[in-house]
Amino acid sequence: MARVIELNKSVTESNDRDADELRRDLKEKGVFLVNLMSSPGSGKTTLLSRTVSDMKADTNIAVLEADIDSDVDAVTIESLGAKAVQVHTDGMCHMDAGMTRRGMEGMDLEGVQLAFLENVGNLICPAEFDTGAHKNIMILSVPEGDDKPLKYPLMFSMADALVITKMDTKEYFTFDLELCIDHVKKLNKDIQIFPVSAKTGEGMEAFENYLRENLF
Repeated sequence: MARVIELNKSVTESNDRDADELRRDLKEKGVFLVNLMSSPGSGKTTLLSRTVSDMKADTNIAVLEADIDSDVDAVTIESLGAKAVQVHTDGMCHMDAGMTRRGMEGMDLEGVQLAFLENVGNLICPAEFDTGAHKNIMILSVPEGDDKPLKYPLMFSMADALVITKMDTKEYFTFDLELCIDHVKKLNKDIQIFPVSAKTGEGMEAFENYLRENLF
């Protein structure tokens, strides 16, 4: 059974300061933290599972799984050989820096190079709170449609990278990849975009190399 930490709303309102402090503290420990954000069902855990499996031979990875309830995602990640802790957000639809710090403090970070925060599945709230991550990565799946950047512009505007998942299903859905990229680039010209399929491995090497290049 995975370790589960129950979290309440952060007791401090100075979230930006807390986030900057957490980023600095993690960097001093050599831990690169990635905040993964998406809607439910976009394939976050599947993407993480493939990434852990592909990278565990050369990169020590830990995952902080944030959900309102359940420990199923943390159990899945642990079964692949990565460190994982499940945090419950007490009904909150996002993680903030204080909550992230408490979750990270409940995890053994000895030797960890790359840590993922799998944020609560939501395209609104997580974009509004700095978690203290060094990179924010947005996940959009093909079945969700190419118009999501028009409906949730803040999420796409603040992300450092976008991973478009489930590319192996593209022939079954009305999804215009180039149009989607155009929508995203108009919101965020510097964003890096990785179309992938965690099932087939398509595009995964480019995404994983992006992560490796950013390690401390």
